[in-house]
Amino acid sequence: MASSGSGKSDSEVPTSNIPSGSLQQRKRLSSVCDTCKSKMQLVADLLLLSSETRPVMTADGVPVAETFEKCRDTVIARTKELSIITHDIQSQLNMGKFTEAGERLVEMGNLVVSLTEFSAHAAYLAAVETPGSHAAIPGLVDRYKVTRCRHEVDQTCAVLRVTPLSDLTPQLLLEISQNIRRNLTTLTEASSLASEKSKDRFAKEQFKASVKCMSTSATALLACVKEVKTSPSELTRNRCVLFSGPLVQAVNALVGFATEPHFLGKPANVSTDGKAVQTAVLGGAMSVVSACVLLTQGLRDVSQHAENSTQMPTYRERLRQSACAVSDGCTLLSQALRERSSPRTLPPVNSHSVN
Repeated sequence: MASSGSGKSDSEVPTSNIPSGSLQQRKRLSSVCDTCKSKMQLVADLLLLSSETRPVMTADGVPVAETFEKCRDTVIARTKELSIITHDIQSQLNMGKFTEAGERLVEMGNLVVSLTEFSAHAAYLAAVETPGSHAAIPGLVDRYKVTRCRHEVDQTCAVLRVTPLSDLTPQLLLEISQNIRRNLTTLTEASSLASEKSKDRFAKEQFKASVKCMSTSATALLACVKEVKTSPSELTRNRCVLFSGPLVQAVNALVGFATEPHFLGKPANVSTDGKAVQTAVLGGAMSVVSACVLLTQGLRDVSQHAENSTQMPTYRERLRQSACAVSDGCTLLSQALRERSSPRTLPPVNSHSVN
């Protein structure tokens, strides 16, 4: 499973030979890199490296696309957008526009998540269409959806814990509050639905109790976030740190319970031919994600060193090579989707991790 490195970003950026304004932008870019990298890794772990074959659903509980052809066309369009964004990120960085580069990086992360979701669903559809394969049986809970929410809450609370008071701007605090509310709403809806559909008395009540525990913790934390916004001080900031812990624990408990195997339904039973096409598509998507993770790491390295650093040429060359790898990965994925086979020999689906 992916893990965040955001706790290190503020302390690692060098302060010598960097103007204070530029330093703040670099620190912010470094933090964005950590968040973006962690999100891409998590989604890849859940959808590309999983040993189970399941459809990918939207927040509304319907498949991201109805047909393989729709998935294929969407992914190919996303790869073209990705090529443009990676070029823009390099251009912004070369001009010293760290804020703009960070904004484009956020777009890239969201695009890679979308590309990964559609690729994984395309792989599922292609696999279950082969003779001898059987579709997945849905359960009470969508593991991917609730695990994503847990990750988002963990990340958001981590930002509260590691961000200095001077960097907790009203805009950032607003984003933190909105992100927490959005993900808790999704978890609440998923849990309520599972409670309604469950035939087990204990499960019905435990889902409800878990939601109450989570909601109470969230109310306490959001009150602290509001207070640090209106009356910023180390005291009010420390309260945010203090009350973020119980929320993270409550969310982890709820998601841990909700993702017990008997709540998840059954994965698809895929034939040998189905596994072959699935591996081809997932392998192509993995090539894109891996390259984007390397690009993000390269961007972080550049943001943490002054331009006159002796290491800068090496970091910039790595960044350039990562961008080329993204382009190659997009080509590989597009080919795999068009041909429903691998343009090159690929490893088994769950043989490696992007961590």
